[in-house]
Amino acid sequence: MAEQFDVVIVGGGQAALAASYFLRRTGLTYVILDNGTQAGGAWVHGWDSLHLFSPASYSSLPGWPMPDTPDGSYPTRDEVLDYLHRYEARYAPPIRRPVMVECVERANGKLLTVRTSAGDFLGRAVIGATGTWSAPFVPDVAGRDLFGGTQLHSSHYRNALPFAGQRLLVVGGGNSGAQIMAELSLVAQATWVTLHDPIFLPDDVDGRVLFERATARVLGGPSAMPTSGFGDIVMVPPVRAARERGVLHAVRPFVRVTATGVVWPDGREEAIDRIIWCTGFRPALGVFASLDVIEPDGLIRVNGQQAVREPRLWLLGYGSWCGPASATLLGAGRVARSMVRQLAAWLASPI
Repeated sequence: MAEQFDVVIVGGGQAALAASYFLRRTGLTYVILDNGTQAGGAWVHGWDSLHLFSPASYSSLPGWPMPDTPDGSYPTRDEVLDYLHRYEARYAPPIRRPVMVECVERANGKLLTVRTSAGDFLGRAVIGATGTWSAPFVPDVAGRDLFGGTQLHSSHYRNALPFAGQRLLVVGGGNSGAQIMAELSLVAQATWVTLHDPIFLPDDVDGRVLFERATARVLGGPSAMPTSGFGDIVMVPPVRAARERGVLHAVRPFVRVTATGVVWPDGREEAIDRIIWCTGFRPALGVFASLDVIEPDGLIRVNGQQAVREPRLWLLGYGSWCGPASATLLGAGRVARSMVRQLAAWLASPI
């Protein structure tokens, strides 16, 4: 028989942990379904040298601050993973893993059914916290399927060792593109390809500033002026070092891919061994498709965090469209606080 809860959380990363922290105070019954085998969510899959672009004090989940790094630098991926493992041990959220969620369906007028590899779960509400890592985006560039070399998305990049001595392209002008380009430029003949000239933030601007400005824009406060966004490049130490070496020069995109390389706008052909796509992600919302709530733009229309076309579905951690800076560690906690308060009130009201 299906297990029934007040709330079923789909996904076990930072957004789910933030929601759990506040749900445990409500008296509601809930369960977290995670398809991973360990704590950490998408951080498990980050490249080895990945750095946050905020200090530990601005990278914490609710209730327990992330410890400062020994040298005061921005936390690494491994330090974030260690924090998330210890966070789970501290609060013991009700996580089931590994559990693969297949789909979410309407059970009747009051419940949703979450169909999984471990059987069915019924919830009066479902919180979608599936994130974006499992939905990498690669642009549909002409000839991409013809390329005989290796292509990989940044979600599958680990370190520079397999690329030593090769000719490669790093495609994408965000923080991931800058960090991976900085690393690969040490061992390979790397070219950085971006749509526009990359925007490098001042050395003293990091995730703290970006988070507060993003929040002000969404809330319309007095600081809601046009500002740099999360797509601009934060000068974490590896990127600063690459700037000092003079390697952070980007070129505009190639017009097509060939079997052996790419063709540039001036008609010149260049042989390439590998292409690394640092082109971002889309929200991983496929498990909710059967609810008929996904709009043509690939998003779910929400009022705050509550889906408009299915009010039993709530969304957290996908980006600012469902809460200011909600895809960040700190932002997920701030949005989860208000979301859980509204969700509990909604469940307590006559429906």
